[in-house]
Amino acid sequence: VQLVESGGGSVQVGGTLRLSCTASGYTYSTNALAWFRQRPGKSREGIAAIDTQSGSTYYAGSVKLRFAISLDSAKRTVYLDMNSLSPEDTAVHYCAADLRSWYPLTAAEYNIWGQGTQVTVS
Repeated sequence: VQLVESGGGSVQVGGTLRLSCTASGYTYSTNALAWFRQRPGKSREGIAAIDTQSGSTYYAGSVKLRFAISLDSAKRTVYLDMNSLSPEDTAVHYCAADLRSWYPLTAAEYNIWGQGTQVTVS
């Protein structure tokens, strides 16, 4: 099982960016997929998650109304659309899957992680 993120890069303040995370080698369905980010000198924080069965979404307050998570099950891909980006959004962004218990924005509850993709806003 492998998660591969893409779509990171550099963007100007107020700009938009779409991150993608594709799962490969899956032999079972994950209950949730999530995006986390880790800013320099900070711990990893959950910013968005989606229940793959119900489609329910969860957001951190810092990104709510600016970011949107979505899932294309046929492509095994989860997206994160980021709008109105600010320098505070600069971070390595990670995709996560396989939630152990129902705390969808808690890093310790996920078993599978991607390698991360850098987002820089300036």
